[in-house]
Amino acid sequence: MKRVLMSAAAACILSACTSMAPASPTQAASPAASEQFAATPDGARAFVLDAERRLMEMSEYAGRVSWVRNTYITFDTMWLEARANAEYTELGVELANEAARFNDVDADPETRRKLNLLRQGLVAPAPNRPGAASELAEIGTRMDSTYATGRFDYNGQQMNLDDASALIADSRDPAVTAAVYNGWRTISSHGMATDYARMVEIINEGARELGYSDAGAMWRSGYDMPADDFAAETDRLWNQVRPFYENLHCYVRARLNARYGDAVQPATGPIRADLLGNMWSQQWGNIYDVVAPTNIPESSVDLTAILEAHDYTPERIIRTSEQFYTSVGMDPLPETFWGRSQITRPEGREVVCHASAWDIDNENDLRIKMCTRVNAEDFQTAHHELGHNYYQRAYNQQPFLFRNGANDGFHEAIGDFAALSAATPEYLNQIGLLDTVPGTDEDIPYLLRMALDKIAFLPFGLMVDRWRWDVLSGETTPAEYNAAWTADMLRYQGLVPPGGARPADAFDPGAKYHVPANVPYTRYFLAHIYQFQFHRAACQMAGWTGPLHRCSVYGNEEVGRRFNAMMEMGQSRPWPEALEAFTGERRTDASAVAEYFAPLNAWLTEQNRGQDCGWD
Repeated sequence: MKRVLMSAAAACILSACTSMAPASPTQAASPAASEQFAATPDGARAFVLDAERRLMEMSEYAGRVSWVRNTYITFDTMWLEARANAEYTELGVELANEAARFNDVDADPETRRKLNLLRQGLVAPAPNRPGAASELAEIGTRMDSTYATGRFDYNGQQMNLDDASALIADSRDPAVTAAVYNGWRTISSHGMATDYARMVEIINEGARELGYSDAGAMWRSGYDMPADDFAAETDRLWNQVRPFYENLHCYVRARLNARYGDAVQPATGPIRADLLGNMWSQQWGNIYDVVAPTNIPESSVDLTAILEAHDYTPERIIRTSEQFYTSVGMDPLPETFWGRSQITRPEGREVVCHASAWDIDNENDLRIKMCTRVNAEDFQTAHHELGHNYYQRAYNQQPFLFRNGANDGFHEAIGDFAALSAATPEYLNQIGLLDTVPGTDEDIPYLLRMALDKIAFLPFGLMVDRWRWDVLSGETTPAEYNAAWTADMLRYQGLVPPGGARPADAFDPGAKYHVPANVPYTRYFLAHIYQFQFHRAACQMAGWTGPLHRCSVYGNEEVGRRFNAMMEMGQSRPWPEALEAFTGERRTDASAVAEYFAPLNAWLTEQNRGQDCGWD
């Protein structure tokens, strides 16, 4: 999954980021709110306005510090970001603690919402004691950069994540996939678990100062409902989609068994994780050739080959993605986007290649950071990332604290919603990449390819934070970190790592970007539900009457107008109101997922007849 940075400061206070910066070094800090603002309705209103002013003033500088470190990793840029992080975190803790002073004040609804966002939104709160913010910032930058620059030895060559990901996607040799899967996990086995455990201690101390039992409870409080209710809500959604995942798991396991035999992949029980074509087994589309149907026509659409045949370049992929948004009535991206974005991996320096969307100045300095390749995956990723940028611009007239998604799942779902249209043969035909649209006899291969990514992802999207919530609550101790991660893989995904027991020093969670970077992950699980709910509503709006998986809303300006109206709300209202503004529904509903994939689920059920499905 991809990382998004909204405005640089807003991203850290309200969303995902652990690496932010202070205002200009010459900017004087404001007096503490306790010295300036009385605990009255007027005082609360004045406090949040002052907090927004301070955050707004620092955010452009913060964004540039983080951008430079992400696109040019050196000792000095790491040092600068660590210092910036510390000062920024201190400000965030100050504002969060001061916001808590107004808990019993009868503030107007807008002010109360802003106070709650200030108090609840810190992802990594440092306690209000000398040195804590600096220590936390140094740990965060060290873990993030360790991940970004990670290398391991494979057959005498140093392999980075790009190399390893390509090899595990393409190889059909179980010995190779096991070596690469385990090799990448060595980058997090040397000291990262110690850093991570110390980070947990610090941010839990900070969360308790803000009135939460632990940092995980603080994360869950940011969804316009009590923390325990949110956990129950994700359980409800998982139970809606779990039967379909189990159906897919059963089919894929049988095909892997047929390919590799019982010695590599048994016909019953869990799947060996490294055989699924992805470093974290979170998406399985890379092994489509192994699991493709043998009794029906194959899909005639090979998007990677089509892009290559049409002489696509990385920049052309991004411009085609922009064209989707302009086709529904949205304005083109600013010209500065094209001059300031990182669209391909630069030569001669270390960068963070993990795709992300940025709003540097909270207004119109929009950028993406990708190491774009000409293939189907990056074609979809580009549509996704630009969705973040269009969302950022849509809400840029809101007050600063509302310049964010209705919740963090919305921000991820916006681009994925666009990518659902962009994945269809209908869309490829509309933009001239496909001369004719295939018939319905190709629907099962198309839906299977889609499910191998979308449905296979769902349990992983849930388990990352389930593991972290247990770590943050203390239920999982540092000595149990890796065993708990492996147990959660089995529980949610039905997977086991290759080679049996993991090494004593393993810290496999650290091999997933979002763990050392401290980016909450449940947003991606939610996004995989919201995107289908958005898609169904948009297709109904457009008057589409065919199968949901064949609908493209490219060129429909009414859909764009209503979608933009929802995006313009930002985080100014509780997310059910934003959901209702576009879909007419106030509750997250995974039935749209079932509707989209209904033909495939029926086909899988038939294929699995007589199989011993499940893995318990």
